[in-house]
Amino acid sequence: MDLTELDVMGLPLHPLIVHAVVVLLPLAALALVVGTIWPAARRRLGVVTPGLALVVLVLMPLTFLSGESLKADVGPVPSVLAHEDLARMLPPWAIALAVVAVAQWAWFRWRPAPRGERPPVSHRAITVALAAAAIVVAVGSTVLVILIGEAGARSVWG
Repeated sequence: MDLTELDVMGLPLHPLIVHAVVVLLPLAALALVVGTIWPAARRRLGVVTPGLALVVLVLMPLTFLSGESLKADVGPVPSVLAHEDLARMLPPWAIALAVVAVAQWAWFRWRPAPRGERPPVSHRAITVALAAAAIVVAVGSTVLVILIGEAGARSVWG
């Protein structure tokens, strides 16, 4: 059975699975930013943040395959092609989000914590670099998901 041709109660798989990405990617981005600026939240979230980002990476190929199948059924409509062009920009952002989420989690889990003294400059530099990267990839990937979703909605309803 071909996954791309699967439907659920008569609906093609793409609009169903794409909503998982639309929800989970911004949620992972939000968790990453919150964990960046609020250490207590980062400790509580733990492995959840990188886990969400990795789930998005697993879902993205399924979303692309089901989208290709749906595009084959619909045809090369300009609005669908615009949606596809935007969607093709998402994988690098989602990969970056996952890499930063895993790096941030690993850094704060296993970095050597100095006791009673100021952390070395290198530790502060890594922490600041991770914070900057977290904010950039969170904002960039979330904005792109919004643009992709808007283009997808226009292709369906416009």
